[in-house]
Order: sequence, then C-alpha cells, then structure tokens
Amino acid sequence: MIVLGFALAYAGFLALCLAMERHHEQVFRRRAIPPWRRRLLTALGWGLLAASMLPVAQAAGWALGLVFWAGILTATAMPLAMLLTYAPRIALALAAAPIPAGLMLLLRSV
Repeated sequence: MIVLGFALAYAGFLALCLAMERHHEQVFRRRAIPPWRRRLLTALGWGLLAASMLPVAQAAGWALGLVFWAGILTATAMPLAMLLTYAPRIALALAAAPIPAGLMLLLRSV
C-alpha cells in the first residue's frame, strides 16, 4: 500500500511540475501550455497528492499514516527535482511505471 502512495505522490508532483512552463518545456520541448492543459495538470496533480494519502493511511492507520505520508512526499519530491534537472524525459517515463505495481499490491491485499 505504501508503494501505491509513493507512486501516486510522484505522479502528482510530476503533474504539478508539468503545469509550469519551465518544466513543460524541458519535457515536451514546447514552452506554451494551453490554459485547459494547465488547469487539467494542476487539478490532476493536487488530486493525485490527496489520493496518495489514502493507501498510506489505510496501511499504517491515520495517526502514523499521516507521518509516513509526509515522509513519502519528501522522498518523492527530491528525486523528481533531480530528474527534472538532469534527465527530464526520464522523469515522465518513471511516473507511470510504479502505478501498475501499486495497483497489483492493492488488489492483492483486498
């Protein structure tokens, strides 16, 4: 469950980063972001960050889960910042990679 929380937090932070012109240009080689895409990425990013709290809280309980979640947010933001600096295209590829594994773990625990 914590793996799913990690994957959702990483994808959420990436969506928020791609809503900014600088990071959007690094990944897609196009600086201008249509307004509808910016709003979509921003909403998706905040939604994924909020959703990342639920599997962690379910796995560890609400009291300890919120502490784990704060640590997960920190642990996902730093590698993403490094990847956007040195390898922006790899950051996009890694966003979708852990989600299937986290979903399989979620289905396995049910």
